[in-house]
Amino acid sequence: MTRPAPQAPLPRARQRRRNPLPVVLGVAALAGLTGFIAFGNLNKSLEYFVTPTEYQQQRAELEGRPIRIGGLVRAVNYDPQTLSLRFVVSDGGASFPVQYSGAVSDLFKENQGVVVRGEFQGDTFHAQELIVKHSEEYNVPKTQTQLKDMLQQTQ
Repeated sequence: MTRPAPQAPLPRARQRRRNPLPVVLGVAALAGLTGFIAFGNLNKSLEYFVTPTEYQQQRAELEGRPIRIGGLVRAVNYDPQTLSLRFVVSDGGASFPVQYSGAVSDLFKENQGVVVRGEFQGDTFHAQELIVKHSEEYNVPKTQTQLKDMLQQTQ
């Protein structure tokens, strides 16, 4: 019996090199779509914080959009029975009447900083939310007398 002659080993098959372009284009398209969904309608859902003077200057762009207006409280008229609140928000340059319906914090008072969220209807701002600025300082009463005085002031 004769043995077949040994064959030389076959050369390694060439691996087909894949073109990375389809993968790169797919990732770029996916990133673009994600960006469009995330930021496409972002401008419509933003609530801007403006002062009354800034609102007067940008009235055309901001009219009919939900915004936040910040300033000082003036001319407070609150009826605790109906929870109807009317006041004027001012920044020293411009002022607007504000209407709000709901409970009001004890911190809400004349010459206090406030931010109101809502929108204008005509020249009156109709607020859905009140955010009252308060002092950042907290002083712990050191004596029993100071504690009694503090409790009497809050009543």
